Amino acid sequence: MKVAILGSGNGALAMAFEWSRAGHDIYMFDFPQFDRQIKAINAAGGIFSEGEMEGFQPICYAGHDIELCLRDTPLIFAVGPAYATEAFGNACAPHAKDGQIYVVCPSSCLGSILFKKALGLAPEDDRIIISDTSTLPYAVRIIEDGRIAVYNRLPGGVKMATLPSAKNDMVYELIAPVHPCMEKAANIFETCLQNANPMLHPCITTLNAARIEGPNDFFFYEEGVTPGVGRLLKAIDDERIALGAALGLTIESDPYISLRQGYLLEENYDTAYATAPGFIGIKAQTQLDYRYYNEDAGYGLVLWLDLAERIGHQMPTTAAMLQIVSAIMGRDYKAEKARTLDTLGLGGYSMQELCRIL
Repeated sequence: MKVAILGSGNGALAMAFEWSRAGHDIYMFDFPQFDRQIKAINAAGGIFSEGEMEGFQPICYAGHDIELCLRDTPLIFAVGPAYATEAFGNACAPHAKDGQIYVVCPSSCLGSILFKKALGLAPEDDRIIISDTSTLPYAVRIIEDGRIAVYNRLPGGVKMATLPSAKNDMVYELIAPVHPCMEKAANIFETCLQNANPMLHPCITTLNAARIEGPNDFFFYEEGVTPGVGRLLKAIDDERIALGAALGLTIESDPYISLRQGYLLEENYDTAYATAPGFIGIKAQTQLDYRYYNEDAGYGLVLWLDLAERIGHQMPTTAAMLQIVSAIMGRDYKAEKARTLDTLGLGGYSMQELCRIL
C-alpha cells in the first residue's frame, strides 16, 4: 500500500521507517524550508534506525511535491507539532480525494478538527476520514541526518479517535497491525485530553524558570521534578481528569498511562518522572521562549480552559498556571486564542451537538 508521511522531524522519520518495515511504499513530504532530512533520506535512499527499531528501510520518495505524495494514496500521516497541523492541511486541500484517510499524529489540540477545517470540510462530513492520536507511538530522536534512535517504541497507551467516531473501527483495523500500541478512544475530545504535555511541560518549566534563564545547565526531568513540583503536577492533572469526566470521558492520570507506555517505572508525580528511563538524559531548554510554553500552554492549556468554560467547569489551578506563564512571557496566551473552539470553527455548535457529531 502507498502510505504518505507529512513531516520530516523525529516522529515522521520513525513513522516512515516503521511503515516501510511493514512492507509499504513510503512517500515523504515536507515544505522546502525543511529540507535537511529530505536531502539526507534521498542521498541514502532511505532511513537508518537504531535502538528499539534497528536497520535500514527504503523510502520511495522524499521531497516537496505534495501532489505526488497524495496521488492514489489511501493513508496519510501528518506528523508534527500543533502549529504544523493547519499548514499540512492547507497543503493537502487542493489534492485530497474522497475516501482517503488522514491521521494527525499527535492530535495535540483537536488537530483532526483543524485539519478537516483546512480541507474545507464540516466536522460531520465523512467523505474524507480524519483520525488523530493522543501522542506519538515513539520516543525518538534524530541523531544525525537521516538516522534516528528509537528509545521507546511504546507498548501501549496510545489513544486514537476518528472524525466522525463512527469510522473509528475501520481506521483502527487498518493501522493497529503496524501500531499495536493503539487503543480506541471514545472521540477526539478523549485523544485531546489524554495528551498530558500541557500539564507537564509548562509546570516544570515555570518552577525551574530561573535555572533555564541562568547559566545552570540541568536535566529537565531528573533534576527539574521535585516533590513540590510533583504536587503542582498532580493538582493540574486532577483538573484535566475532572474535565474529562465532565465531558463523559475517562481520562487516565499521566503517571498511570506513562507507566503503560513504558516511560515510567512507578506511578507517582515526582520520583517517577525524575527516575523515568524514558526521560533520563533530556536536557532542559536554554530559553523560556520555547514550545513547552508556546505550544503546550499557548495551545493546550488555552484549549482545555476554553472547553471548561463552555460547560461551566472550573479549573482554577490550570487557569492560574496559564496566567503565570503569560506574565512570565509578557504576552496574553488566552487572548491570542491560538486554539479554541471558535478558532476551530466550532463556535456555533453546542457541546451536546459536538458530542453527537464527533
